[in-house]
Amino acid sequence: MTVVPPAGSNLRGAVDLSSLVNRPPAAAPGVSTGSAPGGAVAGVVPVPNLVLEGTDTNFAELLELSKIVPVIVDLWATWSEPATQLTPVIENLIREYNGRFVLATVDIDTNPQLAQAFQATSVPTLAAVINAQPVQLFDGVLPVVQIREVLERVLELAAQHGVTGVAEAAESPNDSPAEPVEPELPPHHREAYDAIERGDYAAAIDIYKLALARDPRDAMAAAGLAQVSLLGRLQGKTIAEVRSAAADDPANLDAQLLVADLDLSGGHIEDAFDRLLGLFPGQDAAGKNLVRQRLLELFEVVGTDDPRVPPARKRLTALLY
Repeated sequence: MTVVPPAGSNLRGAVDLSSLVNRPPAAAPGVSTGSAPGGAVAGVVPVPNLVLEGTDTNFAELLELSKIVPVIVDLWATWSEPATQLTPVIENLIREYNGRFVLATVDIDTNPQLAQAFQATSVPTLAAVINAQPVQLFDGVLPVVQIREVLERVLELAAQHGVTGVAEAAESPNDSPAEPVEPELPPHHREAYDAIERGDYAAAIDIYKLALARDPRDAMAAAGLAQVSLLGRLQGKTIAEVRSAAADDPANLDAQLLVADLDLSGGHIEDAFDRLLGLFPGQDAAGKNLVRQRLLELFEVVGTDDPRVPPARKRLTALLY
C-alpha cells in the first residue's frame, strides 16, 4: 500500500476534539425542538441572519445558540489584509450550508475578552462553538476546498454531540450568495500551492525556502516548508517498505526517522514524537542533531499550539541539557 500523506495544511487544520469528550448534549431553553437519533436534540432556531457580529456583550446568546446549531467564530481585525480577505469567503461558505451553521464574526480589537478566550494570538483565526464548548479550527488562510473539509468535520463532531439543528434566517430568499472566492495568497505561497497540487514537492520546498530567505518571520512559509518536506520524504514510499526497512536495520537512523514521518502522517502524533525522543540518547552528536531537527520540523507540521507539542518539546530540552 502506497503512503498517501494528507495535504500539509490538513495536518494543521485538524479539529481538536478534546474539549468535547464525554460532554452530554444540551438544548437551549425556549427553543422548539424535536427528537434526533439517540435521544439527542435537534430543532429549528430563528436568527436574524446566518452571519452575526459576535461581541463581548452578546456572546452568551451565541453560546446558547451553539446548543442547537454549530457556531463558527471568525476572529479578524481591520488592519489584517488576510483576515479581511478570508471573512467574505467564510460567509459565502456558511450560506452554502443553508442554516446548518451560524457564523459569528469577532473584531479582536473591539472585543478583547473574546480574543483572549479563543487564544487568538494572530488573525485570521477560525474556531467553532458546539454545545457551548470551544473547538479550535485553524489560523491563517486556507484554500476554499480545505476550509470546506474543516466545516464537514465540524458537522460530524456536532452530530456526535446532538447538535443537529438548523438556523432559519430572516433573509430575503432572493439574496443568493456570491460564489466563494479564493483568498489572495502572497505570490510565493501561491506558487508553492500550485507546485504541491501537481505533486512537485521539490519545487515547493525551493519556493518556501526562498520566501523564508526574504522574510525569516514568515510563519506560513515555515509551516509550509515543514509540511511539504514531510510529503516529499514519503512520496512514492509504501507503508510496508518503510516499516520493513526500519525493522531490518534498527541502527539506520534515516530509516527510523522515516517511520516517525509515517506515524505522524497517519495521525499517530505522540507515537512519532516518542520514537524520535527514544532515538535521541543513543546517537552521536551528528545523529542527535538530525533527530532534533526532525522533531522541530514535525512540531511545525502539527502546529506549535497543538497540546501534544509542549510536552515533547520539554522532553527534548531535558535531553539536550
